[in-house]
Amino acid sequence: MGKNILAVDDSVTMRQTISTTLEKEGYSVTLANDGMDAISKLNGNKYHVIVTDINMPNMDGIRFIQEVRKLASHKFTPIIVLTTESQQEKKEEGKNAGATGWIIKPFKPEQLIAVVKKVCP
Repeated sequence: MGKNILAVDDSVTMRQTISTTLEKEGYSVTLANDGMDAISKLNGNKYHVIVTDINMPNMDGIRFIQEVRKLASHKFTPIIVLTTESQQEKKEEGKNAGATGWIIKPFKPEQLIAVVKKVCP
C-alpha cells in the first residue's frame, strides 16, 4: 500500500510540483491551499508525512504545525517545511512548533523525495 502525504501550500504551481514529484515515487498526495484547509483534511484521515509552506493566508505554517501537534492522531506524523524562509530564527520557530525537517525553495525534486524517504521509510 502506498503512503499518504498531505501537501499544504497557497501556490497552485507549488502544490502541483509537490504532487507530481511525490506521485512519480508512488505516494498518494492530498492537497490543501492553507493551514485551515489542511486541518479540515486531517480529520479522520491518516497521513504518513505532511509537507507544508510557512507563509500562507488564513493559517500560516507555524500555527498549522502547532495545531497538528495537538491532535492525538497526528502528534508524531513527520512534518516537512518547504518554504522560501531561510533565517535560523524561522527554522527554530518551526522546530519548536514541531517540524521534523526544513527544505528551502526552490528545491530539487530528488531533495524532497530523499527527505520524505528519510522520515517515512
